[in-house]
Amino acid sequence: MSIADLTVPLPNAPGVAMPAIGFGTWQVNREAVAVAAAAGYPAFDSATMYHTERDVAAGLADEGLAPADRFLTTKIWRTDMSDGGVRRAFHASSKNFGVDVVDLLLIHWPQNAKTNLETWLAMQELLDAGQVRAIGVSNFDAADLDALAKGSDVVPAVNQIELHPRRQRAQLVEENRQRGISTTAYSPLGQGGPVLRDPALGAIASDHGVTSAQVALRWLVQKGIVAIPRSSNPERIRENIDLDGFALDDDEMARIDDLPRQLRN
Repeated sequence: MSIADLTVPLPNAPGVAMPAIGFGTWQVNREAVAVAAAAGYPAFDSATMYHTERDVAAGLADEGLAPADRFLTTKIWRTDMSDGGVRRAFHASSKNFGVDVVDLLLIHWPQNAKTNLETWLAMQELLDAGQVRAIGVSNFDAADLDALAKGSDVVPAVNQIELHPRRQRAQLVEENRQRGISTTAYSPLGQGGPVLRDPALGAIASDHGVTSAQVALRWLVQKGIVAIPRSSNPERIRENIDLDGFALDDDEMARIDDLPRQLRN
């Protein structure tokens, strides 16, 4: 099966499966989205704060695709974290995307427990009304998830967190798994290049004739973690989804699992 066709089930959103790889749209433009669409990315991750929802719709249209043909994620920003704010933000986002139903809606960053819960309950109403297919959170830790559970029986379908080979966050990933929450990795290649310069990744990449970025993304996918790399470079955009034709064996997976956490964890 091609990587573009691979999906990750969302146990807390019955009947919904999320593509195993998507395109992150923080600080990218319409042209980059169009390149990603042409490369076959099945999902696009945006947010109110990114101001890229219209770029997603336009970039897809440039390649003859309707936004509804792709798995779309957006997020509720801090300033919209209230009952009325959630509704206003969601309707603006759906209009920007040009869709009636958004696949996944997330709380972008946790605030205090009261605000988180008010936001979450408003998102549940959108879910119950069929306006979103799944709801989840981003940047939540176990304590944030515990606090949310005290006021709602609806468990997030997804927790999107910064995660890459040098910041693996295994404990939080396991916390997510125990709750039925699927993990999505943003910045899956790190920030600024240290991850991609890691000699262990480079050695594995050389053995397969691929790049360190492709190894890092393949490692995530094989762990069942959704990866959403972002880039404005057309060659890298295409490279980051070109993960077919090689697989990491158990020893290679373990070598990456054992990388030193020299970046914050």
